[in-house]
Amino acid sequence: MVKSDVKKNNENELPTINIGMVGHIDHGKTTLLYKLSGKWASTHSEELKRGITIKLGYADIVIYKDEKGYNREGRGKAIRHVSFIDAPGHEMLMATMLSGAAMIDGAILVIAANEGIKPQTIEHLAALQAKKVKNLIIVQNKIDLVDIEQARKNYNDIMELLKGKYDNVPIIPVSALQDINIDKIYEAIVNIPISERKTEGEPIFLVARSFDINKPGTKPENLHGAVLGGTLKQGILKVGDEIEIKPGMVIREANQLHYKTLKTKIVSLFRGTKKVDKLTPGGSMSIETELDMTIGKNDALAGCVVSHVGKLPEITTNISIKYQLFPEVYGTIGHEKINEIKVSEMLMLSINTSMSVGIVKKVKKDVIEFSLKIPIVSFRGDNVGIARNINNHWRLIGYGEIL
Repeated sequence: MVKSDVKKNNENELPTINIGMVGHIDHGKTTLLYKLSGKWASTHSEELKRGITIKLGYADIVIYKDEKGYNREGRGKAIRHVSFIDAPGHEMLMATMLSGAAMIDGAILVIAANEGIKPQTIEHLAALQAKKVKNLIIVQNKIDLVDIEQARKNYNDIMELLKGKYDNVPIIPVSALQDINIDKIYEAIVNIPISERKTEGEPIFLVARSFDINKPGTKPENLHGAVLGGTLKQGILKVGDEIEIKPGMVIREANQLHYKTLKTKIVSLFRGTKKVDKLTPGGSMSIETELDMTIGKNDALAGCVVSHVGKLPEITTNISIKYQLFPEVYGTIGHEKINEIKVSEMLMLSINTSMSVGIVKKVKKDVIEFSLKIPIVSFRGDNVGIARNINNHWRLIGYGEIL
């Protein structure tokens, strides 16, 4: 009994890392995620969304190490706690993928050896670049479906794709279906350096999802308040803290949209599935609040920022960005050059976990001034993904940072 308590305490004190899963929709990401975590993607379905154990990410595991290597079955010493964040592979969900990328320390890019690099693979790589994700692991999946010549050609193509963008990253040949080299992926995750967690300063919690966790028919005295899922960028949050949420709730008055800052109290905190008394940066987490449960329904507060009352900057609809364009449009077949950004053009901006459409007011050298349709909480130095509507699809064309 004492031994298992020691093991639990060890697990609670482990460094936590967020790993994003990216890659083309058919390259075996879901099966790989199941092998890595023991959980299927049905976690995203509505009925499973209702328990408080919902993780923003996809799954939380602890990686252990014994004399045979790395595992998640509890053999040996607990080394690292991992939150997997599943980014949709479908091109229509690029915006969701970008907001997921705002919260990760590293990413696994899945490329099927039998299909090779697809336009979407290149677009996802560009999104990781745009969001300044430095640590990357390439999984060359479905290795059991190709001969050695094709595997080698695929490997060389991947090396060519990464050149100048991500040098010296591990490329691991894997068969998720046959359980080949899953332990090598754990090893690569353990080798990712954890960035320094900033616990001083006022807390900044980025909301990626919000929900109502109450089951139909729950008695009034047992109802839970709205829950916010996301990650803590800096600072510390504790149970009982008075918090504010900005931009907050959307209110429609006389055909105009207004944003109302919400103030509430923290009822409970979760890191992954574990209930905790306080949150420090690292991993996916959730906050149960005293807010009416309906306010958080269906991700209504996704994209908001949380801090102690009175500590967040005012929301704004005007921002300036120092930007850089990619050499070509990714995610399409062929090589399409990116046209320069023009005044009055409408672009989609991904800032932390929020998305907003911006009208270009002024372009001067490498700086753009935007007027935003949806206000944001702006912090200097935050990075921004810039997307343009090309043939009815939002395509990533560049990135920048807020001045």
